[in-house]
Amino acid sequence: MNRDNGQDKPTRKFRYLLDPLFLACVGLYFLNRLVIKPNCDAYFFHAWLNDLICIPFWVPIMLAGMRLFRLRRHDNPPTVAEIGIPLILWSYWFEIYLPNLATLEHRHYADPWDIVAYTAGAIFAWFFWNRRV
Repeated sequence: MNRDNGQDKPTRKFRYLLDPLFLACVGLYFLNRLVIKPNCDAYFFHAWLNDLICIPFWVPIMLAGMRLFRLRRHDNPPTVAEIGIPLILWSYWFEIYLPNLATLEHRHYADPWDIVAYTAGAIFAWFFWNRRV
């Protein structure tokens, strides 16, 4: 139980791969890949939608693996660190490191707007996962 203004409120249990936001992101990914992209030229769907859902898609998978291997010993919603560390690492890896590798210079391009999309998805996910019951 959490103490908030003297009132008891139950802690929301994180559902990992059954989390509604994760499941919505899985559905949105396939909808975008199979239906929207082939039929729509809007740049957002081709460039940033997957980046927007990146954190709410991958963090539950990461935390489920950590829980399975007993590296995560609770079922509380993801913390700021559990969301922020992947955000920072993936932003660096995909938008700074990989685009600067000589072997990938023509395949992978840095786009600062990708980091904006990762961050927006992370902020939304944190608020969603940590909302009051």
